[in-house]
Amino acid sequence: MALTGLQIQKLLPKTNCKECGSNTCLAFAMKLASKKADLSECPYASDEAKRVLGAASEPPVREIALGSERQLKLGAETVLFRHEKTFVHQTAFAVNVNDTDEPAALDKALKAIRDYVLVRVGETLQVDMVCVTQQGSRPVRFAAVAQQAWETVKRPLILRSASVEALRAAAIAVKGSGSVLSAATPENVAALAAVAKDNGHVLAITAPDLNTMVALSAQLKADGFSDLILQFQTHSLAEQFQTNTIARRAALTDNYKPLGYPSLRFVEGDGLLACATQTITEICKYGGLCVLPGLDPALLSVLMTLRLNLYTDPQKPIQVEPKIYPVGEPKPDSPVFVTTNFSLTYFIVSGEIENSGTSAWLVVPECEGMSVLTAWAAGKFSGASIGKFVKESGLEQQVTTRQIVIPGYVAQISGELEESLPGWKVLVGPPEAADIESFVKARLGGK
Repeated sequence: MALTGLQIQKLLPKTNCKECGSNTCLAFAMKLASKKADLSECPYASDEAKRVLGAASEPPVREIALGSERQLKLGAETVLFRHEKTFVHQTAFAVNVNDTDEPAALDKALKAIRDYVLVRVGETLQVDMVCVTQQGSRPVRFAAVAQQAWETVKRPLILRSASVEALRAAAIAVKGSGSVLSAATPENVAALAAVAKDNGHVLAITAPDLNTMVALSAQLKADGFSDLILQFQTHSLAEQFQTNTIARRAALTDNYKPLGYPSLRFVEGDGLLACATQTITEICKYGGLCVLPGLDPALLSVLMTLRLNLYTDPQKPIQVEPKIYPVGEPKPDSPVFVTTNFSLTYFIVSGEIENSGTSAWLVVPECEGMSVLTAWAAGKFSGASIGKFVKESGLEQQVTTRQIVIPGYVAQISGELEESLPGWKVLVGPPEAADIESFVKARLGGK
């Protein structure tokens, strides 16, 4: 049963020392109750408090950190649905290579994984991990490929093999990389847990059914090893969806610790559609780590875009820094456009200006990440605020033109903007960014 903030406060030192970052012990207790803080942040917590509150203050889904610097994080989720609050750590993507791949093909694949980059609304997206699967019979070869993958990509690995000997060799070869060993079964779990612990890796565990998986994770936790990932065995898309949901609901709703770990899914199946469908299900339904069979840039761009949209905090819109942006190579007499600092709006508008073949200055004032109409309705995108921003930015000393183009949807602010910027002429641009090119040719002479 979850403890309330007042119940937790009774177990704290009540010194209000502020060393935990909260003003009072009650405030810190409230953070613990809502899973927004860790008891370790209190330097004066008693042994009794640690015993009682240690488990109670843990996130319902354990946070797992991967990589040599532990920067890739999974888990630590506290809600079932994004709109309740937000999701914390997005589904990680790995791309698979095999130890039987030809050396030249292997080297090419690893470099392609390392160099793949997708820029989306100002975010630079990359493949998170590499999976090395043993298809041969030589542990030495498997370990050598794992070491090559680590040295080439420098991102955590998933080491996949049915052989304890091979996993031990590979785990030692990439010791300190903070990788994942896949997968321990009831038959070999003791040996692989020792390998993972000795070499600083996370252990994926698997079982044919949830009951056996629960027993396995509970036993490992009782033995003092909790750096676990759950690798469910499912045989259909419906079963995949159902199992992920059952596990997450049990962890969050019932605080059921044996299922409170991130999951691992190997995407298998024939064709692009099967791969896309399985991966999308993982992204939308609580997947922690998803291994793709190969590097397909077209598929990755779709999956990464979906993931970015789903794991964006709904209460904090993605936004760009408010400032004057050059689009192309603008000169002092180049056109001046205005838009808001909502990332999607900014990148669409700047992209359409660039596509029109013109160079321009793009004025992006502070609008708290809102779109044009939303910012205008909230009073964040007015003639007065834009005029003030232009003056404070020094744009008037930077350009010789005295024309400024505003979005067509807020034509009503043109008069106020001209009053705020004496000597400037306000042009009302098109409502839709897609019409910027024709607007530039018709009204600005294609400058």
